Amino acid sequence: MDFSLNEDQELFRKFVRKYLNDQEQTKVARDYIAGNVEAVKQAITGVNELGCMMVNIPDDYDGMGLGKLDLVPIMEELGRTLMPGVFLETSAFAVPIINQFATTEQKQQYLSEVASGEKAFTIAWLEPGRSYTEKGIQLEAILEQEQFTLNGVKTQVADVALAQYLIVPVRVNGEVSIIVVDKETPGLTITAQKGFDETRQLSSIYFDNVTVPISALIGPLGDGWGILQEGLLSYNAAVSSVCVGAMEKIIEVASEYACIREQFGQAIGRYQAIKHRLADMKLSLETARSLSYYANWALETTSEDRVEAICSARIFATQAFVEIAAHNIQIHGGIGFTEEIDCHLFVKRSRFYENYLGTQAQYYDQAISALGWDAATKAKEHENLLIS
Repeated sequence: MDFSLNEDQELFRKFVRKYLNDQEQTKVARDYIAGNVEAVKQAITGVNELGCMMVNIPDDYDGMGLGKLDLVPIMEELGRTLMPGVFLETSAFAVPIINQFATTEQKQQYLSEVASGEKAFTIAWLEPGRSYTEKGIQLEAILEQEQFTLNGVKTQVADVALAQYLIVPVRVNGEVSIIVVDKETPGLTITAQKGFDETRQLSSIYFDNVTVPISALIGPLGDGWGILQEGLLSYNAAVSSVCVGAMEKIIEVASEYACIREQFGQAIGRYQAIKHRLADMKLSLETARSLSYYANWALETTSEDRVEAICSARIFATQAFVEIAAHNIQIHGGIGFTEEIDCHLFVKRSRFYENYLGTQAQYYDQAISALGWDAATKAKEHENLLIS
């Protein structure tokens, strides 16, 4: 079975790559680190004008009506340049859950705004001292007179400056629900946090009697955990594509450097140690690419094995990204530790994705459960066997 991208998808990739090359690739990320948010917003506007934000939004809401696989080349190209922003959170998380669970009125508002490039989403999930688990969601929302009142704190929220809406998992009557909150809502305070990856800037968000209408609820009340899991499937498939794009760029840079850096009278790329390392990096890249393509295909076709396929792609791609970024530092030697070249940017981004919106251990457990290898599933199968 051929999971490679079609001619139209590869053609669209060329347009995106040309635009990002015109933006000097990682210069946009460096502008973000320097605090030049307006320059970053202008670059993001250019990406939006190409139609990237419209790809998986239905025709009825001013989108292109395309599928999950059509996002793959865009994600890979954004990964190559470490493009700042919340494209992942918006197109690969918010759009799918809104399209699947929101009301017609919500779709008309949110999806149309995303398609036009006017608004974007980020995810305010993690809470201080807690985890990306169902028990880790404790921010309280009290429902009275057709509105929610939120009190609590969310932490490590990515790129709030580049988004307008927050997707906020909350507790309503003890059960998890999903609420969309405009970041300009009174009572909401945003405080910058220090982060390892300066190309993904983090914030703490304090909710002090923040009131939002009941129309901000996505899906049925109390169904938030299931909605989050559906959103994460789409998100993790997209993350694997971003990692593939970043790894591809790293290997290109490392290979080029190995050909021009001389040691003991010849290019270091002529030494077997470097050749073997580059070959291992390339093998990891192509394995991650295959897993990523299959994961996105499984997501688009709602294949029975989509959960294990997506978890496997997420696990392997993020781990391979970390390893390849580290190998790139080693190939560059001392200069790889300097800020003048991009090696350190890729190392930091790889570590950011490693545990963002879930840990590696969580995704291993999810894949094991989906494959039926966990003790609970085996016990249930054994019980059914005895009954039959």
